[in-house]
Amino acid sequence: MSDHSTLQKDFYRESGQWLSTFQMWKKCFSPNLHFIYLLRTTQKHPKNTFLGKLLRIILRHYQIKYGFQIYPETQIGEGFYLGHWGALVINPKTKIGKNCNIAQGVTIAQANRGKNEGVPELGNEVWIGPNAVIVGSIKIGNNVLIAPNAYVNFDVPDNSVVVGNPATFSPNENATRGYINHKID
Repeated sequence: MSDHSTLQKDFYRESGQWLSTFQMWKKCFSPNLHFIYLLRTTQKHPKNTFLGKLLRIILRHYQIKYGFQIYPETQIGEGFYLGHWGALVINPKTKIGKNCNIAQGVTIAQANRGKNEGVPELGNEVWIGPNAVIVGSIKIGNNVLIAPNAYVNFDVPDNSVVVGNPATFSPNENATRGYINHKID
């Protein structure tokens, strides 16, 4: 798997198949895969180059069209998966690990005041359900499932399931089993 590009690894997560560039283009009829393709392509080009500026303008158009507010500056690990499209906001300073799934309506935001001032950092194999909110300078561990509509503003240890508003967590060694498919090594 190591000789595949980050983009190929992202697309692998959707189908479990390694795709050629042409096959990936064909899959770009799906808004979430189309956006990932544009995001990863834009991330390869420096902001101050002509191509970098042009790609950022194109990406901005599709941010508005699809409802994904994800910027090329965001550090996102391989195997990124957007389950559905629409109303997704991720602060550009957020760090996201490998094999992460993010559903529609999710907000990963900066806290501008208080003890958790800053942005979240997500570990590997994190599944975030629809309409969850993750906010502040917090760390989400590896193998964490964040249930739909959860409000998370505290550190979450590895191998946990998070539910509720305000959220609580419980340990679970199999937190994301069956939720994160076609993982990248």
